[in-house]
Parts: sequence; structure tokens; C-alpha cells
Amino acid sequence: MDKHEFWQLIETARDQVDDPSESESVARRATSLLADRPAETIRAAEEALWDLMADSYTNPLWAAAYIVNGGCSDDLFDYFRGWLIAQGQQVFERVVADPDTLAELAVVRTAAADGFDLEDEGVLGIPWNAHIRATGDQLPPSAFTVRYPPLDPAWSFDFDDRDEMARRLPRLAALYRHVVGDAGW
Repeated sequence: MDKHEFWQLIETARDQVDDPSESESVARRATSLLADRPAETIRAAEEALWDLMADSYTNPLWAAAYIVNGGCSDDLFDYFRGWLIAQGQQVFERVVADPDTLAELAVVRTAAADGFDLEDEGVLGIPWNAHIRATGDQLPPSAFTVRYPPLDPAWSFDFDDRDEMARRLPRLAALYRHVVGDAGW
């Protein structure tokens, strides 16, 4: 399974759940679909997932996740990108290319208004859980490698600097300031 096939899995799962914006439902459905495939395919899905995680490992996206979730540790950034993967290939690619486009998504606007975080650790466990269901065994430690690119030093600033965040991610910063006020993120 390569990244293209992994995206097909995610899209199929999204098509089969009641609300595709609910990443937990997408993760559960994708896990079930993947568990029906051969163990070799499931192991390859783990590599494809982590290749997408590497593709989305950027400072601009991390800054956007910081705004959306009111802070963002290393782990929370992983979970945020898991949530983003569950939104589907088109949204993922658009947001990775321009994280400020998150402000256009209805699910992000709802999250801002309702004050909930956008993260889903369960998406990261799709291949792991599918492998256990299919084989009864955990994925071997050698099932994948992560090759994160270096982060952009031009984005190496304090994400609590509201003025800089508003300059770099104006729509997202405006959305969260408007909804949660100055006490937000």
C-alpha cells in the first residue's frame, strides 16, 4: 500500500460513515476496512501513514495547530495531523500547502465556536489496530520509519506572539480572536 492507496482507504471510510468530519468514526471505519486486507498490506499502510505525517511536518502547520488547539506540544501536533488526515486528501493537501485555509473549513469554525480541540490519536493507530485485528499480533517495530524534514527556521519564533501569528496566519488568527476573544489561544 502506497500513499495513494492509503488515501483511497481514508476516502472509502469517509464515504461509509454518517459524518465524515468526525475523525474518530473515520479512523474506526478505516481500521475495519484495512483489517480485511493481507498483513503485508497493513504493514505497508503503516509506512504510508507515516509518510503523510512527514509530509505534514512543517512549522506553518504547527503554528496553525497551535492557534486551533490553544497550544500544541509534539504529541498534540501528531494528533492534529492525524485529525487532518481523516479530513481526506483534498483538505490535507490544501491545508499543508496553506495552513491558513483551515479558517475556511466548517469543522474548524465549529471547533472555534464550541471551544474544542482538533486532534485524533486514533487515526495514527489505524494500521496498528488493523494488524492486531487481522493477525492477533502487534506490528513489528520495523514496520515503518519516519523521515521528518527539517523545520523551516523562518518559522522559529514564539507561537505565543499574537502579532506574528496574525501576520503569518491572518484568517485563522482572526477567526480565533473573533470567537474566543483576546483570552483565546
